[in-house]
Formats: sequence, structure tokens, C-alpha cells
Amino acid sequence: MPTPTRNLEPYKRKLVQLIHVAKSNLGLDDEVYRALLRSKSGRESSKDMSISQLEAVLDHLRTSGFAQTKKHKGKELERDPQSRKIRSLWLELHERGAIKDKSEDALAAFVKRQTGVESLRWLNGYQAATVIESLKRWIDRIPARS
Repeated sequence: MPTPTRNLEPYKRKLVQLIHVAKSNLGLDDEVYRALLRSKSGRESSKDMSISQLEAVLDHLRTSGFAQTKKHKGKELERDPQSRKIRSLWLELHERGAIKDKSEDALAAFVKRQTGVESLRWLNGYQAATVIESLKRWIDRIPARS
């Protein structure tokens, strides 16, 4: 008969995974991340923590700005309204001649420069709003083509 702890292993793995996603999403370097783990649990590795310690770390990361999104497959996640707006503004900049490369890779590189996040799909709401406002200001500085 499995022990109750064994039944909690999938939940524990999910918490560890979420903590690592939050670390990446918030742009925490390893030194800051380890200091956070030590302050919340006394341990330097999320894998060595109890479930309650993992939950405490995750709660802290959420109050620090990590917004867990629903899991979608493939490009569905990139079709949220903010991602569509970012893409629309990016294409407008291309139409106005401000950027030469309108590709998704070029957009991802821009997003990474602005937020430190690798892809549109990993942006939280605050980061996406920051990118949108930056693109709007850029468009405002460029005259429309005739």
C-alpha cells in the first residue's frame, strides 16, 4: 500500500516546476533565487523542501509579480488579447518602415530586450502591458507612410 507521502509526489513536483517557471518569469538570477529559498525555507534547493515550504516560496513569488497562467497547447497561449495587440503594433511598426524584420523571432528578440522574457507566451500581464506601451510610444514617434 503506497504511503500518503507518495501520493503527494506529483503535487510536490508541480510546485517545484511552478517555482522554476516563476524564477524564469520574474528574471531572478541564481544568487537571488537561492537567497529567496533560504529566507523562506532554510534550504537552497526546492527539491529538498517540504510541500508547505514550497507553497510558502510560491506564495511569495506570486506576491512578487508571478502570475500563473492556464496551460494551453502551442500557439493558443499567444492568442490572448495582449499578445495579439503586441503583434498588431509590431506589424504596424513594420508597415511604417520602423523595423525591417516583422518575424516572430524578431518580435521575440524585442520582447526579451524589453522584459528579459524569452517569448510572448511567458509574459505576465504587467510585462505585456509594458511592451504594449513601449510599442505605442515608438509608433507615436514615427510618421505614418503615405
